[in-house]
Amino acid sequence: MKLPFAQIDAFADRPFQGNSAAVIPLDAWLPDELLIRIAMENNLSETAFLVPASDDADYELRWCTPTTEVPLCGHATLAAGHFVLSRDQSMARVRFLTRKAGMLEVQRAGTGYALDLPATDMEPGSDDTLLDILGLPDASIFVACNGVEHIHIVLLPDEAAVRAVRPDFRRLAEVDTMAIVTAPGDSADIASRVFVSAWGIDEDPVTGSAHAALVPFWAERLGRDTFSAFQASARGGHMRCRLEGDRVILDAPCVTVIEGVFSL
Repeated sequence: MKLPFAQIDAFADRPFQGNSAAVIPLDAWLPDELLIRIAMENNLSETAFLVPASDDADYELRWCTPTTEVPLCGHATLAAGHFVLSRDQSMARVRFLTRKAGMLEVQRAGTGYALDLPATDMEPGSDDTLLDILGLPDASIFVACNGVEHIHIVLLPDEAAVRAVRPDFRRLAEVDTMAIVTAPGDSADIASRVFVSAWGIDEDPVTGSAHAALVPFWAERLGRDTFSAFQASARGGHMRCRLEGDRVILDAPCVTVIEGVFSL
């Protein structure tokens, strides 16, 4: 079996930045175990799989890490939008039907794209174990109160503190959550890092679904619905963010770095 394949750097305007995702279009769904084995072979934070859809959606969309299928992935959705729209210049937008996150949309926006995600709301919480794993015993922590993913946000004083975090990844792999550390930024309004060891990735380079929670979280604290964000991973990634009711819009470009065939 020969499958078209593309590797795309999302939230990046040049190669080697942002977050890499594989995109593989299918005629019909393959067995779940095979999807995960393909993602394991790709060894990227996410592989996005597309099949043609009907009704209001253009495609059905699923995402797999090297170890598991996830309910929502922002950067691989952005990459999938780039994959489709770069091949059909007549399309202004593409709509994806997902199994747990509802309808997602990517549309052209300037030299890049606008990714539309459902907002995740946070509330004050407590988790001494997670804070200890992150090495942040005195920090404030918040937990998701809606959405499709387990998310914790840890609020820090500044970007230097975000960059200095050194989690115990062995222990973190036993905690089924997305752990986000965030603070006011230096080169952008906000900065963050994202750790998802239990989902097969110790530190995610740039995470769209994390910003589905960070945008309403920071909109309340900044007192405005539009601002810039930087994810301070080794690769790094910038985006423009805005909150529109219960939706989060992330503006960023993508770059295709590999195109070829996946052989089974």
